[in-house]
Amino acid sequence: MTATEAVRTRTPAWRGGFGRLWTAAVVSKFGDSLRTAAMPLLAASLTDDPLLIASVTACGYLPWLLFGLLGGAVADRVDQRRAMWAVDLLRGLLMAGFAGAVWLDLGSIALLLALAFALTTLQTLFDNAATALLPSLVPAEALTSANARLMTAQQIVGGFVAAPLVPVLLVVGAAMPYAADAATYAVAAALVASLRVGAPQREPGPAGSTLRGEIAEGLRTLWRDRAQRGLCIATALCNIGMGALIATLVVHVTGWLGAGPGGYAAVITAFGAGSLAGGLLARRLADRFGRIRSVFAAGLVQTGCLVAMGSVRALWVTIAAMAVFAVMGMVWNVNQTTLIQERSPAQLLGRINSAFRTLAIAGTPLGALLGGAAAAAWGPNTPALLAAGLFIPAVASLAPLIN
Repeated sequence: MTATEAVRTRTPAWRGGFGRLWTAAVVSKFGDSLRTAAMPLLAASLTDDPLLIASVTACGYLPWLLFGLLGGAVADRVDQRRAMWAVDLLRGLLMAGFAGAVWLDLGSIALLLALAFALTTLQTLFDNAATALLPSLVPAEALTSANARLMTAQQIVGGFVAAPLVPVLLVVGAAMPYAADAATYAVAAALVASLRVGAPQREPGPAGSTLRGEIAEGLRTLWRDRAQRGLCIATALCNIGMGALIATLVVHVTGWLGAGPGGYAAVITAFGAGSLAGGLLARRLADRFGRIRSVFAAGLVQTGCLVAMGSVRALWVTIAAMAVFAVMGMVWNVNQTTLIQERSPAQLLGRINSAFRTLAIAGTPLGALLGGAAAAAWGPNTPALLAAGLFIPAVASLAPLIN
């Protein structure tokens, strides 16, 4: 095989379904980003209670803790393609109804909370089904590139296309971001429904098989796989640190650094740009060093970035550190997702992915609380140092997995 042919086998072909899935994911992410950028503004216009406003975000995490494992089990039972387009149609209907309520000036915090909870509950099924479906659309050697292209494109439309459009849409009408989101769900549903992928071939489950038993099987399989178990534990620790950092980043920049809203926007932009670069770098690092080594190196660099952010009181340092941190974060995420897809039995992929995500995301709300408490007690820079302190054992736990 020539070098050119080798590169081609590691690159997903746009034909065969990947192009449609990629387009559906990007279109849907665009709409989601419009909604998530507009929703806090709407919440702030409905109440001045910070706890209620924060509760809208919290409702975006809670369903993963409650239903994430169930979503994975269901994704392994059903036709994943049909589950995805059906979920998108339902989410589109919910968003259309919400847009109508906002247009009629019937919006309320209670409605916002209910919508955020319902959308994320449906997302637990959609995301697990999408992760399980991708390996049937691209060859195994192209999974890294496929995941990188999906994540990078979603970062572009979410951070650089959708967010700047929100103020324009709000000038037209308060309901416009939500109406646009509803339309993107409909487009994404049509694209996924058009995929030419047959129903997955699965061995019949044992007599008396239950969802609880199938969920337990996914958890056991994850735990028995040394690489996936170690990566899950490391990711969970890192996500506690990420929760602390994200929840207090605006205070870090505007308070400790005294940089104001402009400085905060620069930090966020640097993070977005870094994520794009990481998407381009992820496969190259994996090809050269392997997945676990790439994740290990990414975690080491991220730890250094967090220490720099928490120790050096300079805006340019935080901007540079966040850019590099984002590069390595994308390297971690792409290789993590690909490793799960490569090492999981096809009939268990939805359950293993849901178990991984649920366990990994569980610490994020805890991290947010710890970060807020640390910032209040010891200063706005301490959450970054707290995050670094959590990254150290997380990265260290990966060292035994390196062959």
